[in-house]
Amino acid sequence: MHRRPVMRIALSTLALLGGLGVAAGATGTAQADTKPQQPASAGLLTALQKDFHLTARQAEDRLAAEKQAAKTDRAARKAAGSAFAGSWFDAKKGTLTVALTGTRTADAVRSTGAEVRTDARHSESQLAAVKREIDGIKAPTSVTGWRVDPRTNRVVVDVLAKDRSDKDVRAFLAKAEDAGPVAVHAVEGAPEKPRPLAAGTVGGDPFYTGNVRCSIGFSVVGGFVTAGHCGQPGQAVYGWDNSYIGNIQGSTFPGDDMAWVNVGSGWWTTPVVLGWGTVSDQLVRGSNVAPVGSSICRSGSTSHWHCGTVLGLNETINYANGPVYEATHTNVCAEPGDSGGAFISGDQAQGVTSGGFGNCTSGGETWFQPVNEILGRYGLTLVTS
Repeated sequence: MHRRPVMRIALSTLALLGGLGVAAGATGTAQADTKPQQPASAGLLTALQKDFHLTARQAEDRLAAEKQAAKTDRAARKAAGSAFAGSWFDAKKGTLTVALTGTRTADAVRSTGAEVRTDARHSESQLAAVKREIDGIKAPTSVTGWRVDPRTNRVVVDVLAKDRSDKDVRAFLAKAEDAGPVAVHAVEGAPEKPRPLAAGTVGGDPFYTGNVRCSIGFSVVGGFVTAGHCGQPGQAVYGWDNSYIGNIQGSTFPGDDMAWVNVGSGWWTTPVVLGWGTVSDQLVRGSNVAPVGSSICRSGSTSHWHCGTVLGLNETINYANGPVYEATHTNVCAEPGDSGGAFISGDQAQGVTSGGFGNCTSGGETWFQPVNEILGRYGLTLVTS
């Protein structure tokens, strides 16, 4: 077994740890942990205090409220049925708000613990259909993306402000507005278009596919998930020291941005996201989707650990390589080489880094491929604690 690479990758990427887990396929027993699960590690609470300017108690209360909101969201969606028009987490109030297209299911939704608005004119499924129609329209490069926005009950289209009057932009927006309810968001001061965040071969703690460096996302049974633009099916994957890890078993980009790699040759998988010394390494206990407005953190091999907020779900990113659909938008920064790295909210896996703009010095925004879509596409099982 390559014991040294196993321990090294535990300290340098994201989710392959030799010392804390068991080899894939191995069986065994362990003493049950009867302690109640804490909302987060002390290190994560410290990071949230710093990034969100919270006290220790406020950080703990926020994570607990977000965890409850994710549970409430699932119940509220079921209670609302076809009247569901979206939801979002209010960090100041610590509550989940659910929009409905009428009052018929309002009491049932309130019984889940959610706050309710009944003034939505369009259901989430109707807006999703509008977005799919817009997905079929060729977008100019100055249109950076579009998403279903539950707060405005519209499909919001992001356009670089300096190009708002461009002929091709106006033509695209006219077609988009024909599809259904659309709102335009002028992006001020964006230094560049969103881009995938793979990197050339450089020093540090990477995994490599050819001359590309990316970051490991989450452990799955038999391997790990990462971003699709990091490599092609069949391509060999190597660790920080150029030791062989496995091969890319499936990869999609553009359209989606997802891939998974099998692990062998003594590499082990465990349910851990690396904290890079900023926080303690984080255990993964599930993959419940964090609502819009929730806090979220990202780990990557270039810029390490950073936190922010979920800005939107089900967003199309208009990369130069081609669009990626159904991504999640955040205001967490990232840099080249962070692609494929883990996004986690509390102890719940969210997705793998796709791309963004800006950097972690001046700030930026990123998008990630939701992990549940990757698991479903390839028939994978997330490794959890």
